[in-house]
Amino acid sequence: MAAAGVRVGVFGAAEAPTNPALGPPGLVSWGRLRAYRTMEYVTESADRTPGHILCCECGVPISPNPANICVACLRSKVDISQGIPKQVSISFCKQCQRYFQPPGMWIQCALESRELLALCLKKIKAPLSKVRLVDAGFVWTEPHSKRLKVKLTIQKEVMNGAILQQVFVVDYVVQPQMCGDCHRVEAKDFWKAVVQVRQKTLHKKTFYYLEQLILKYGMHQNTLRIKEIHDGLDFYYSSKQHAQKMVEFLQCTVPCRYKASQRLISQDIRSNTYNYKSTFSLEIVPICKDNVVCLSPKLAQSLGNMNQICVCIRVTSAIHLIDPNTVQVADIDGNTFWSHPFNSLCHPKQLEEFIVMECSIVRDLKRSAGAGMISKKHTLGEVWVQKTSEMNTDKQYFCRTHLGHLLNPGDLVLGFDLANCNLNDEHVNKMNPDRVPDVVLIKKSYDRTKRQRRRNWKLKELARDRENMDTDDERQYQDFLEDLEEDEAIRKNVNIYRDSAIPVESDTDDEGAPRISLAEMLEDLHISQDATGEEGESMMMT
Repeated sequence: MAAAGVRVGVFGAAEAPTNPALGPPGLVSWGRLRAYRTMEYVTESADRTPGHILCCECGVPISPNPANICVACLRSKVDISQGIPKQVSISFCKQCQRYFQPPGMWIQCALESRELLALCLKKIKAPLSKVRLVDAGFVWTEPHSKRLKVKLTIQKEVMNGAILQQVFVVDYVVQPQMCGDCHRVEAKDFWKAVVQVRQKTLHKKTFYYLEQLILKYGMHQNTLRIKEIHDGLDFYYSSKQHAQKMVEFLQCTVPCRYKASQRLISQDIRSNTYNYKSTFSLEIVPICKDNVVCLSPKLAQSLGNMNQICVCIRVTSAIHLIDPNTVQVADIDGNTFWSHPFNSLCHPKQLEEFIVMECSIVRDLKRSAGAGMISKKHTLGEVWVQKTSEMNTDKQYFCRTHLGHLLNPGDLVLGFDLANCNLNDEHVNKMNPDRVPDVVLIKKSYDRTKRQRRRNWKLKELARDRENMDTDDERQYQDFLEDLEEDEAIRKNVNIYRDSAIPVESDTDDEGAPRISLAEMLEDLHISQDATGEEGESMMMT
């Protein structure tokens, strides 16, 4: 095969190339001819460069492309962003800080987040389907400008297979629009589900405790309205799922049972859709802290041969009972209670004040066979007490109590006088009168006025509608605050905030009344302005 640029054939004298470097024609040897052919081939391939053409529009030299036109002229003739809107409106609800995503969903997105970028691209999804999206990102704007700018990079094939890339900015105008949920909140009359929480008792200690748990775990955020009535609370919701979530939370928090019902509001026969209003009626066990109860013989035996007369020391996810005669404790869950129900023997207003005349600790306690667990936080004591209202007499009462570690002669204690009380209970009526104690002591008494004055902490409350408020509510709320100070097990489930208006003092006062330590309190922060404002900025700098 001959070298490139050299004619193929058998060279004679007449056919040899005329080149002065090779000598006169006809005198060229075949060796010199082959060297010339090789040199000519190498020189020709080394000098080869890519060619240029002239743009058919402006005549500028360009590299060859399928359109035979330069990039500037191609962009002036073809706009691949044509059909893509450069200004789009997006709806935003100021009440709940959510953006509207068609067809009917509201989602919460942070500024310049991936979720918000996806929402903006979906607004122009149809025009973007005709081009290839290469890159997208936000262009910084003022947070309060009501504008979102998205920088897009797209590619598209134009004019004989040439691919053109273009960068442009789409301006999104944020328009205020109230979502349907916020409309219902403002109306305060529209709801699709309600949770009715009831407790058939005269004291609201369980509701105060439940209120703090709801605040701690944020279970009130989806409510449209909270209404307080005489014997409970009503929680209104815009969807049935939120109400069911609330019911599940209450079942894990307090011993209760519930019933569900629904009422048909409207229906569409053509689309086969129905509109219901659901009601969840939830009943909490009618037992509160410091109640004296009488168990059935079968239940008392199943709990470790406890005495039937017990004191409720706490109500959390179960009812915690203690036997004042043996300091034996037991927990009763909701299912057990509804299988073997019992009631409180005395009203909280029937608590009487006694003075301790004599107190002794019981060291050796004989336990019966099959006895249950003994409380390690209480001490069994035998005391002689006398009513403060009967100090002019010499009538005294003897009883056993679980408060042996707290009582000393001369202390004041609150208790129930069962000897002079009319007890209307089926289990008490069947008991042997010798096994019913004369007095059941509940808790040690302190000066309430002094405790309120030195209380340097506070609790948060649910925003709710109140009606038919009882004058006894304030006294019951103070009882609940005292229970928090005395019981650490309840206190650990509640968010307690420091009250800066009251100075910090020692953990115990002169009388030895229990107090909450500063380490258990949280700082109550209030930000009245935006985080970028003056007040928020000064708080962040400190």
